[in-house]
Amino acid sequence: MLFNSLKNYTAAFMLFILASCGANQQQAPQGPPPATPVTVAEVTATDAAYYDEYPATIAALNQTELRPQVTGYITGIYFQDGAKVRKGQKLYSIDAQVYDANYQQAMANQQVYESNLQKAQKDADRYHELEKHDAIAKQQVDYADASLEAAKKQLDAAKASVNSVRANVNFSTVYAPFSGTIGISNVKKGTSVVAGQTVLNTISTDNPVAVDFAVDQKEIFRFLQLQQKGITSKDSVLSIAFGPEVYAGYGTINLIDRAVDPQTGTIKTRLQFNNDKGMLKPGMNTTVRVLNNGGLKSVTVPYKSVTEQLGEYFVYVVGDSSKVSQRKIQLGKQLGTQVIVKDGLKAGEKIVVEGVQKLREGSVITTTAPAPAAPAKK
Repeated sequence: MLFNSLKNYTAAFMLFILASCGANQQQAPQGPPPATPVTVAEVTATDAAYYDEYPATIAALNQTELRPQVTGYITGIYFQDGAKVRKGQKLYSIDAQVYDANYQQAMANQQVYESNLQKAQKDADRYHELEKHDAIAKQQVDYADASLEAAKKQLDAAKASVNSVRANVNFSTVYAPFSGTIGISNVKKGTSVVAGQTVLNTISTDNPVAVDFAVDQKEIFRFLQLQQKGITSKDSVLSIAFGPEVYAGYGTINLIDRAVDPQTGTIKTRLQFNNDKGMLKPGMNTTVRVLNNGGLKSVTVPYKSVTEQLGEYFVYVVGDSSKVSQRKIQLGKQLGTQVIVKDGLKAGEKIVVEGVQKLREGSVITTTAPAPAAPAKK
């Protein structure tokens, strides 16, 4: 009996102690979260000179495939592969025996029809003279006039046939359509070629050359301004590079395409570069470098202050009461440890440079390092 009483008193005492501790905990005041120590920096605007870069491809300003206009066998090749050729230079010959024979036959037919026309003309003239003296029937005169008209049309048809066959004879020789560089021949002597189908070779101009690249529609106005400004090859605004190597020469804007591609939102732009040494070949990949407008200030921030989320870039901007807010920005060219901000920040604003990984929207910050912890008592 005494043991049970002691047991009950002990349980009641323990419940009283627990209740007292809970009350003390509920009464303890909840203080604000501690400020996060960070490093901040002021956004600056500088005269940073940099290049915007675009992937590009070198192309010929003028290029065409050489195809035969008659069917036959290649009888001659009159150039060296990869050589320079001039406009009108003889390049290929195709067996023209059949076309020559057809031409001779067409000429003979034309002479026959010319003789028929002379006879019909004399007959018509004689019949009209007889008609004046009522010495011939009107019907005979009409027949003579009809024969004369038929002879004229037959001669016209014969002349057209001669011109057609003569063209085939001329087409049996292939000439360079313009001055440029010819490639490696796709056919050899004796190869059978088909009119309009077989590709004999390709010829292209090589000085100057074109450089084609795509420009986002947001930048069209900038390139139109450059085009209207009339920059020359002596200006250093437009250049190209192959990796770390920059081509020794500057370009001009040759043309900007007529319309934006609705699928990509870009417009094709073509530059023109001199190629006196022949170092630029059609089909080469390169990088177009466009010098930024040096007359404008560029807003720059330390690159380590930028955070990326799902392909978008943000910084923490310091506001009132030492609170930070996350702001979306648009980045430009990286310059060493700095990066250009195209949009989203103004010079003079303050941003967090170090400690960004410990922040969230509305965090309170301090630029003072926390006091060291007191040493534990022994």
